[in-house]
Amino acid sequence: MKFDLHTHHFRCGHADGNIHDYIEAGIAAGLQVIGISDHTPYFGETEDRAFPQIAMGKSELANYVQEVLELKQEYEGKIDVLLGIESDYFPEHVEEYRLVLSGYPFDYIIGSVHSVGGVSIFNKNRWKKLSDKQQIEVKEQYYRQIQESARSGMFQILGHIDAMKGNYPAFSEISAERILDETLQIIAENGVAIEINTSGKTKLSGGWYPSDAILERACHFGVNVTFGSDAHKPARVGDELALVAQRLKEIGFTEWVYFKNKQMQHVPL
Repeated sequence: MKFDLHTHHFRCGHADGNIHDYIEAGIAAGLQVIGISDHTPYFGETEDRAFPQIAMGKSELANYVQEVLELKQEYEGKIDVLLGIESDYFPEHVEEYRLVLSGYPFDYIIGSVHSVGGVSIFNKNRWKKLSDKQQIEVKEQYYRQIQESARSGMFQILGHIDAMKGNYPAFSEISAERILDETLQIIAENGVAIEINTSGKTKLSGGWYPSDAILERACHFGVNVTFGSDAHKPARVGDELALVAQRLKEIGFTEWVYFKNKQMQHVPL
């Protein structure tokens, strides 16, 4: 079975195309399942749309959900359309996010850490003039937030768990094996899946999130894995799906998973 659980569309302000375009692209790519998972609004901000180029406004969330549910019915029998969403994880706003998201019938929620210490993980300038010790502290802070998100019970999937390397490839070389192993153990213990996200190829780091080295450790700890292209253009739906499946087999995985009605579905590789 072919599936892609991580797709965006125009509502987030930095993606092309509408939801219909992504579903049609999924059909063209031979998918049986496509998940729509645009960015959550910034629920912790007072404005309706605090960051127009990053996420939809709060007033658009209900419209987003309704559109996906309608398309789910429209495409029944052609492709299984799943209602997902990619939620930021801000420790200070966890309960507000939990309350709002619990009011909608999501098939799954992807929890992604996009900000550490109030600075975007993709901001390469954050690394300037940091000592080796300070770099380790930032990396550990990033993974502590991922640990918290895994323990929160809010998410079925954790998004791009080494995406901090995206615009700073040297991130992967910062020594933090202990906290990485601890994080993977916590993810496994809490029954949350991690995604193999092929959008890393669009950043300075190239390649996928997470790295093969992390996937090998994830396999050792029994972490469930899923697939997401993180498509911001319809043409990227299902991008490198077959290559990811092959690499997972080589690493030692025998299956991957997707979620429907927040229930884990196991699919042989």
